Amino acid sequence: MEKRVLIAFGLSLSVLLLWSAFFVKPTPKITPAQPKEQIVLPPENKVEDQSALVTATFDGMDVVFVENQASVKEVTFPSYKSGKFTLKNAFLMTDNENNFHTGRITSDSIEFVSESQDKKIIKQFFYKSKYNIYLEITIENKTKQPLRVNPALLLGTLNFSSSQPQPHYAEITAALVEKTIHPNPKKDGIYNQLKFMGLKDRYFCLVLEPAGEGYSGFVKKISNNESESGVSSKEIVILPGEKITQQFKAYLGPQDIKILANNNPVWASVVYYGNLDLIAQMLSQLLYFLHNIFKNWGLTLIGFSILVYFLLYPLTLKQIRSMKEMQSLQPKIEQLRVTHKDNPQRMNKEIFELYKTHKVNPYSGCLPLLLQIPIFFALYQVLIRSVALKGAQFLWIKDLSEPDRLITFNNSPIPFITELNLLPILMVIATFIQQKYSNTNSSAISNEQQKIFAIIFPIMFGFIFYKMPSGLVLYWFVNNLLMLASQMNLHRKNAA
Repeated sequence: MEKRVLIAFGLSLSVLLLWSAFFVKPTPKITPAQPKEQIVLPPENKVEDQSALVTATFDGMDVVFVENQASVKEVTFPSYKSGKFTLKNAFLMTDNENNFHTGRITSDSIEFVSESQDKKIIKQFFYKSKYNIYLEITIENKTKQPLRVNPALLLGTLNFSSSQPQPHYAEITAALVEKTIHPNPKKDGIYNQLKFMGLKDRYFCLVLEPAGEGYSGFVKKISNNESESGVSSKEIVILPGEKITQQFKAYLGPQDIKILANNNPVWASVVYYGNLDLIAQMLSQLLYFLHNIFKNWGLTLIGFSILVYFLLYPLTLKQIRSMKEMQSLQPKIEQLRVTHKDNPQRMNKEIFELYKTHKVNPYSGCLPLLLQIPIFFALYQVLIRSVALKGAQFLWIKDLSEPDRLITFNNSPIPFITELNLLPILMVIATFIQQKYSNTNSSAISNEQQKIFAIIFPIMFGFIFYKMPSGLVLYWFVNNLLMLASQMNLHRKNAA
């Protein structure tokens, strides 16, 4: 039973990695009720980013604007190892000709102006606080007739092509009056009674919150590989010689719950980990708490692994003892299998009677591992998306969010291996030794099976973990060391 659970765990990890690498997590189809006054999706934007680029440097980030669109193309965050948040058409007005030019620029603001025969638009970005931007759009009617506008503002264009770096991390959040949802970004949708919309990649996010009411969020599929997301409102009529002003609050920064909450607590819902979100959020809070103590993310992950181990220690001890008891019964079980090989029902009955006589539960050893599985998967989501780990160093590891890369090969001696990752190798060794201690007192037939399993299982896990974030491998490696220490201690006591 123990081997089957371990193999299932390994296969589950493989599925997790393949799913995370190639697919976007499916989300339930949302069909919100439409308002009485229909809000129409904006037309597809086909303008390429070929205008001059303007860079505004605010505290903690460098924002690159496409001048004629007055849209954001890219943001660089020096505080996060110069991490880049690549955007397309962020803050683009979809119903306007792209003829903006740069206006006044100050240390904390930038202005874009567009003027035609019928209207004048002034688009101003104000940097208010850490990653917090105010956007103000003023539209003036220059004609002698009422001017009708259908304002829609894009968060950006999401590209799911395999040619893009990590396209599966692109996700959408729509916060409505009654609930917050995370719609499928590959399907059209309109989300009424909107409070704010969010767009994120692996580490960074953009949140856009209209200052007034009556706005809706939307997702519009524009090709097999691209979707647009943004906010829109009902049609506005501007009388001759008058002007209207729209205001938006925006967050453009790291996907960090604390920073998001400091700007606006409700924006923290953008940080979402899928089906295991509740467990992942709890683990995230615990990791931040431990980091306040250890001040280093490597030590934090070691402390976290030790804490989880001791919380599960009573069950782990029961698991180890159960394994030893099962192994001591293996000779008798093998004898029953030989004796009743032609009568499976009688054989199973005799085996369970043997368990009952010796008060052995064959399933009790699986419980600690089963409890570890949701923790591991949730922790995987937390660490793979944690911007706090980006660039975090520990010992020889330069970035805990990436493989440890002790040595990088320019000309690899082994095909497909471009780097030497030490932590997974150490984990394989620890797992191998742990298996050796688990395989004592087995029968000859069972012992041969255990020997094969003791070789295949560590190699399989080494293969699975080889390209994982070093922070996650560190957690699992420490957990293996603690399990090994427990087994060695119990083995020593039994030998005494």
